[in-house]
Amino acid sequence: MSDQQDIKNENGTPTDVADQDVYNSNGDKTQPAEEILNVLNALNPKTISNSTQNGHGLDIIPQEMSQDSQQDPPSEWHALREKLREHPQDPEGWNKLVDIAEDAGDLEQIKQTYEALLETYPNTSSAQIAYLNHFLSPGLFQYAEELFKRFLRTSPLVDLWKFYLTYVRRVNTSPASREAVSRAYEFALNRIGQDKDSGEIWSDYIQFLRAGETTTTWEEQQKMDALRKVYHRAVQIPLENVEKLWSELETFENSLNKITAKKFMTDLSPSYMQARTVLRQLQRHLGPLFPPPPASSTARPPIYLPPGPIFNAAERALVGSWKTYLKWEESNPLEFEEKDKATLISRIQGVYRKALIRMRYYSEIWYMAFVWTASIGKQEEAFNILKAGMEANPTSFLLHFAYAEAQEGRKEYGEVTATFDKVLDTLRIELEELKSRVNSTNSSFSSDASGPPTVSGTSMTGLTEGGTVSTNSSFTTQVSDEKPPKSKGLQERRTEYGLVWIMYIRFARRAHDLKTFRAVFAKARKDRWTPWEVYEAAALMEYHCNKDGGMGVASRIFEKGLESFGDEIEFVLRYLGFLISVNDDNNARALFERVIPTFSAERARPLWERWARYEYQFGDLEAAQKLEKRISEVYPTDPPIKRFAQRHTYLGTDAIAARDLGFAMAGRQPAGSSPSTSSIEKRTDSLLSITSAAHMPPAQPPPKRQPSPELKRREESAKPEFAPPAKRARPMSPPRDRDRDRFSDGPRKRFGSPAAWEKDRDREPHPIKRDREHDDKSTTLPAVLTWFVGQLPNPASFDGPIFRTDDLMMLFRNAVIPSATRRPSPPPPPAPPRGRPPPDYGPYQGPGGGRGRRY
Repeated sequence: MSDQQDIKNENGTPTDVADQDVYNSNGDKTQPAEEILNVLNALNPKTISNSTQNGHGLDIIPQEMSQDSQQDPPSEWHALREKLREHPQDPEGWNKLVDIAEDAGDLEQIKQTYEALLETYPNTSSAQIAYLNHFLSPGLFQYAEELFKRFLRTSPLVDLWKFYLTYVRRVNTSPASREAVSRAYEFALNRIGQDKDSGEIWSDYIQFLRAGETTTTWEEQQKMDALRKVYHRAVQIPLENVEKLWSELETFENSLNKITAKKFMTDLSPSYMQARTVLRQLQRHLGPLFPPPPASSTARPPIYLPPGPIFNAAERALVGSWKTYLKWEESNPLEFEEKDKATLISRIQGVYRKALIRMRYYSEIWYMAFVWTASIGKQEEAFNILKAGMEANPTSFLLHFAYAEAQEGRKEYGEVTATFDKVLDTLRIELEELKSRVNSTNSSFSSDASGPPTVSGTSMTGLTEGGTVSTNSSFTTQVSDEKPPKSKGLQERRTEYGLVWIMYIRFARRAHDLKTFRAVFAKARKDRWTPWEVYEAAALMEYHCNKDGGMGVASRIFEKGLESFGDEIEFVLRYLGFLISVNDDNNARALFERVIPTFSAERARPLWERWARYEYQFGDLEAAQKLEKRISEVYPTDPPIKRFAQRHTYLGTDAIAARDLGFAMAGRQPAGSSPSTSSIEKRTDSLLSITSAAHMPPAQPPPKRQPSPELKRREESAKPEFAPPAKRARPMSPPRDRDRDRFSDGPRKRFGSPAAWEKDRDREPHPIKRDREHDDKSTTLPAVLTWFVGQLPNPASFDGPIFRTDDLMMLFRNAVIPSATRRPSPPPPPAPPRGRPPPDYGPYQGPGGGRGRRY
């Protein structure tokens, strides 16, 4: 403790001395020159202004303060520490901060660094060991023991426990202290003895027991019993060295008594075999979960710190692997019996603790740990897991909602309210930061343009009370296309923020009454980040839960929301749907006529569709026809049959489109039947694309690909010695019509094929020419082929490889095909086999029938 006091005194002394210098320097009445005052004002204007306001004036600025005001900027360690306070999830930054502190050698700075790191990343064993290494000097053992008490209480990691046992054996070297070392080993093995990496601790403990000196036969018997007990415990655990321990146990038992050894080994054999099997499965599970750490750039071992999640494919696969492993551990692969249930719980608990250290920023792992811990009856520990998870993930919806619901079940309503308030504050700060980034992007967008559009002298880029980008009036202007684009990410975050308010008002209504719910909704209305979904949720809650006048209150909430979110088409649609659902057709019609002029035709289409569906189902024919006429004026390009078909549909059943227009038949049209309407349209589109491609100016042909070296090699070696002699070329006879169609233009090609166009450009004129009439006549295809061409995709959609038919034909031409009338030459002898050849299990062919067979 004296050394610790010295550390504290050394830490506090410079501060005290500095304070005394500042306070004692007030007696200096030196008048500084005007140039010095200007420099001081530029360096530290707040100090100058404060001294002036305090009445001392500028005539009492001490010389020491002027020297301090000209000091250097903050050191690299302080600057990085401030940065990590704002953004703590930075593994590289924390490792750099540790390197700076270690290089500086200041023990107080090292303590501050590791304490801050372990506050952000608790139970990081590599950081804890590096921290403890600074206090293993004889004068600092007491502080090291205090750290051990803090760290070992919740640490499930084997390397820290190894370090602790090494320290225990270092400070307990006398024979009288062997009992303390033995208790330390038992304490460690009870906590992490089920870990597969703890085999080295088991071996060390066994060697420690072997080394014990005995003086009497009773002490020797006690020693043998203790060794047998430890061995029997170890060989039933899937340790990395379980096979070695089993071999040592067998030797140990045989050295004592071979008869009892056989009995002990027979009894333990099933458990040992089960441990070996589980070890192999365990290694497969843990392989991808614990990759080797990256190499350290310094002399100290690397400190692995989990990074923040980005949820890419690799991270999602890692989360899936962890979930699979945790479920596998819960399934009791070691088949513990009911009497050993405590051991099973201890094993699974250690696994979950390791998972929470490694996957600190993945809420799903925290939730799994909470659910499992609660399932075994440890409710307080389960709540502590949720609390720790919320500290690590302050914006996690999963953990905060789970904690609030669990506390509501315990009737801890004050804790639930505090939880919702805390997560709302955190998300609000995150929204403000995101908004500032969006505003900077929008400002750069506005600087590129001539300026933001205005209506009646009011800027169009302002924010309404609800926080949405809107025009000067909710329903009078439609110039949203001229405004800078809204941030989709900001809108999504705002909607998620509103979800917390909705859960909050649900809880208030469930736990208390409508009055408390209305108070919470009043707080939400004052929040500028509250989205329109909160207004809808509150209105529906009033309608369903307030049996006395709930309809009127719900309508007033919708109207209040319309004042802030009148430019949100989704909110207007929900309001219109609510009025239709409660059969308030007069207000629904009034709302539709009031808001439809405020939206552009493109944005207003869902409103027209929703109101048209209502008129078609529950209105009269005259009203439906008038509405169709208005819609046709707004959307003149829509075909009339579309509106007519929509008027005669119900629950997605559109018989006009399915039967009269043939959409249902198009997908089931057989190859030999006449094409359907959709097939005719496809065929027409395909032929039109071919025609348009034919009239397009020819593009620059690509360079012709040279034959590959592999093809030349095949051409040179295509005729081995045993091949038949090459045939002499002879004049070809005039081809028949079928052969001319087959060979005159090369292989058949489909219409509009890019490969065919390239082939036509690269081809030389064929000696056999066809007249124009024959070309025109050959384009007429049978009905079946015409239908097939219509089914083919557009030529522009082809993005696959283009095959060179010249190379393929050259390969076929040079291929060696044995003659049917000539006895083939024997193939060359096969290469001698490597090793023993496989046996031949073919049918027996009699003596001499299996020449060359081995068996």
